[in-house]
Amino acid sequence: MENEILMDDKNVLVMKLLHYFIIDKNYNPIILQGVENEIWLENLDEDYEVVRIVSGYIHNDEQFNFDMFKTKRIVKKIKKKTLSFKMNTLSIFLDMGDNVSQDIHAIPHVECIKINTEADFKKSPVIKKFFPDLTKKLKFNEKGIALFAKITSDINEHNKKDAKKINAVFKNRFPMITYWLIAVNVILYVVPILFGQYNDLINGYSIWGPAIREGQYYRLLTGIFLHGGIFHLLFNCYALYVIGAQVENYLGRVKFLIIYLVAGISGALFSMIFGGNYASIGASGAIFGLMGALVYFGYHYRVYLGNVVKSQIIPLIVLNLILGFCLSGVDNFAHIGGLIGGTLMSIALGVKDKSSWFEQVNGWIITAIFLAFAIYMAFVYVV
Repeated sequence: MENEILMDDKNVLVMKLLHYFIIDKNYNPIILQGVENEIWLENLDEDYEVVRIVSGYIHNDEQFNFDMFKTKRIVKKIKKKTLSFKMNTLSIFLDMGDNVSQDIHAIPHVECIKINTEADFKKSPVIKKFFPDLTKKLKFNEKGIALFAKITSDINEHNKKDAKKINAVFKNRFPMITYWLIAVNVILYVVPILFGQYNDLINGYSIWGPAIREGQYYRLLTGIFLHGGIFHLLFNCYALYVIGAQVENYLGRVKFLIIYLVAGISGALFSMIFGGNYASIGASGAIFGLMGALVYFGYHYRVYLGNVVKSQIIPLIVLNLILGFCLSGVDNFAHIGGLIGGTLMSIALGVKDKSSWFEQVNGWIITAIFLAFAIYMAFVYVV
C-alpha cells in the first residue's frame, strides 16, 4: 500500500520537484511544525526566496484564502528570522479544484501557479522566466521504485556535501592572529610602564590630528595598539578575544587582519575629523569594525545565525554606541568610523562561497570612496 501511494503521479511529481529545487537550485527544506501536505524550501539568493510545493487538495475559495493567510503568516516569521525586508514566495499547487475562482496571481510577493501535469509547467510565465530549465530537469530514465531510489540518493548526497561545507565554515580553529593582536596590545602597555616610558609612548604614538597632519602618519596605526589604563586594556582585549576569534574563524586569518587594520585606521580618521585636537588611543574602533564584519557574515548565513545577529550582535553594537555618547572620555566617533570601515572592507573581501563578484567589486569601490572621503575630511577639509 505504501508503495502504491508513493508512486502515484502527484507524489512522483513532488519528488521530481524536490530533486530539481534541492539539487539544481540549491534550495534547503524549511522545517515547520503543524504543516501538512506541503513542503517549504528556501534559497535567499534566488529571485523567489521561498518555494512551496502544495500537494494537499484546495477545494474552494475559502480554503485558498485560508492557505494564503497561513502562507503570509509563515513568511513573516521567516523574514524575521533571516533579517529579510522582502521575501518573494512561489506556491506550486498540485491539486487545486476548479471551484477556486479567486485570482491566484493577485497577492503581493506571493506568486501562485496551478499545476495538474508536468506539461503545465511549460505554460507558466513564472517558470519560463525564473526556472527555464525545470521541464527538462523533470525528465528521468528511471521509473517507479528506481526513480524514488535515485532521487533519494541524490538528495542525501547533496545534503552530505552541504553539511560538510557548513561544518567547514563553523569549525573551531585556533585564532592565532587574534592572540597575536592581544599580545601586542598587552606588551605595548606593560613594557613601557615597567621601563617608565608609558607617557612618552602615548605622546609620541597616539592618534593626534595636528601631529598626523604634519607628517606623522604612523600614528593612524600605532594609536590603535595603545591603551589609557588597565581597565581600558582588559576590556578591549576581552572584546577582541570574544569577537575577534569568531571573525577570524569565519572569514580566515588574512581577511580578519585586513578588516581589523582598515577598521582601526578608519576609526582613527574619524577621530581626527570629529575629535578636535584631542589625542585618542585604543583598539575600540577596530573591534567595532569586527562587529560590523560579524553582522555582514551573519547576514550571508542568516538561516543559521539570523536570531543571533538580531538578538545579540546588533543590540551589542547599538548599546555600546549609546554608552559611548553618554560617557565622557569615550571617542565614539572612532567607534563609528571603525564600524563603517570594517563593514565596508568585509563586503569588499567577501564571504567564501556566498558573496558574488558584483557584490565584492561594489564593496571595493564603496570602501575606496569612503576612505578617500575620510582622508580628505581629516587632512584637507579641517573643521
